[in-house]
Amino acid sequence: MEFIKEFWEFLKVRKKYWLLPIIIVLVLFGGIIVLSQGSAIAPFIYTIF
Repeated sequence: MEFIKEFWEFLKVRKKYWLLPIIIVLVLFGGIIVLSQGSAIAPFIYTIF
């Protein structure tokens, strides 16, 4: 949680709010890939990329 708080402070101080959607999308895609490994969904996920 400390990293998230520091990252949020960095975004506020540097006015880099446009980075937030990019980071969120990358985290979501990473989570989908990790959670879908070894499941029946994996072949469909990998066709997206």
